[in-house]
Amino acid sequence: MTSTTPRISVIIPAYNTARLIGAALDSALQQSFQDLEILVVNDGSTDTPELEQVLAPYLQKIVYIKQENKRAAGARNTAIRQAKGEFLAFLDSDDSWLPNHLSSQMQLFADDPTLGLVYCNCFAFTDPIRTQTFMDRCPSQGPATFAALIMERCQIPISTVVVRKTAVEKAGLFDEALARCDDYDMWMRAAFHGAKIGYSRRVQARLNEGRPGSLGASDAPMVEAYWKILEKAKQTLPLADADREMVEARAAEIRARYLIAEGKLSLRAGRFAEAAGMFAQANVLLESPKVSVVLFGLKIAPRVTSKLVDLASRIQARHAG
Repeated sequence: MTSTTPRISVIIPAYNTARLIGAALDSALQQSFQDLEILVVNDGSTDTPELEQVLAPYLQKIVYIKQENKRAAGARNTAIRQAKGEFLAFLDSDDSWLPNHLSSQMQLFADDPTLGLVYCNCFAFTDPIRTQTFMDRCPSQGPATFAALIMERCQIPISTVVVRKTAVEKAGLFDEALARCDDYDMWMRAAFHGAKIGYSRRVQARLNEGRPGSLGASDAPMVEAYWKILEKAKQTLPLADADREMVEARAAEIRARYLIAEGKLSLRAGRFAEAAGMFAQANVLLESPKVSVVLFGLKIAPRVTSKLVDLASRIQARHAG
C-alpha cells in the first residue's frame, strides 16, 4: 500500500459491527491491487471499546476517524472529505471483498476511461442454507443509465462500487438527511450529473446480510424511502420533460407499493378498515385488478381476505428469496 497519493481510497463506515469489521479489513488489505488507503469511520458506535480493540492491530495500516453518529451517509461523507485517492471504493464493515475485486474494477476503468462509476455482482447471504448472488435477485439489464436506475433495471450494491471522487463531488456527496437508501440516491444523482456507469457480472464480494435490492412490498420502510427519493428528485433535479414524466410515473407506482405494504401490515394487526383505506388509495394510482379483488374481499370477508393476502405474500417472498 501507499500512504502518500493512493490511487484508491477505501471507505469503511463502522457502526456496531466490531465482531465483523476484522473480516472486512482483512479483505481490503489482501487485495491484489495495493495502491490504496483505508479509511475507517467510527460513526458513534455504542460498541466503541470492542471496536477499537479489534482495530488496534490495524492502526498502522488504516486511517481511523471517530465522530458522533451521522448515519452511513454522514460517515461516508466524512471519509470522502479526507480521502486522497482519485477513486473511492466503498465497503460496509459487515461485508468483504474477494482478493481480485479492486484490480478487476480498475480494469474496467482502464478498458473504458470514460467510466465514472463501476459495480459488480456479489454473494448475498440472505438465507444461511442457500447461496445466492445479488444479480440473481436484482438483475442488471442493459446500460446502467439514469433511467435504468429509476426503473430498477439496474441496481447497485454499494460494497462493490468503485467511483471517481470527482463524480461523487459533482453530484454533491451523500444526502445526510436520508435515513435509508442514501446510496441509491447517490448513484441516481451521479448518473444524472453525467457519470457513465459500468458493471461486471463477476462475483467479487460477499454481503454478510440481506441488502434491499428490488424493493418489494414486504418492507414498507424501504419502499417509502425509495418513494421519497423519487419525490426529492422531482423537486431538486433540473429534469427534462421526458425524465420528469418517467420519475413522476415511477413515484406514483412506488407510492402505491408503499400503501399496499402498509395495508398488509394493518391487515396483520386486524385493522381492516385502515387497511381498506390504504388499498383504496393504492388502487387509485395502480388501477390493479388484484387490488380491486382485495378491496372487494375486505368488504365481505375481511378476516378470510387477510389470511389469503398474508399467504400470498409469504409465497411471493419465498419465491423472491
